[in-house]
Amino acid sequence: MGFQTEFNSVCKFKSRQELDELLEYGRGKMVKSGFRVFPTGQKVIAYTPDNQAIAIVRIVASIAEINFQGEEITQVEMELVRKLNEEEARVQTALADEMFFGEHQG
Repeated sequence: MGFQTEFNSVCKFKSRQELDELLEYGRGKMVKSGFRVFPTGQKVIAYTPDNQAIAIVRIVASIAEINFQGEEITQVEMELVRKLNEEEARVQTALADEMFFGEHQG
């Protein structure tokens, strides 16, 4: 049992529904498997399930717990700062592909 630290600049949604709720209501949450540490209070880039940069969000809370099924999960609550414009989204998506999501060459 241990905590995995997330990159300070990445908040990737696995569920389109969680992302849509954030964009529609300005606040939302996502659930990640395992115990993770998210940078509470910091602004980060949010990515769609298919790795497209979409918005800037502020992490409001990060709660790691064991659910009723005995699984380690982390709930992350966030608020929408603003959606990215087309150019910002294109650049951030390209950078994240190279830095985080693409194949790593050693």
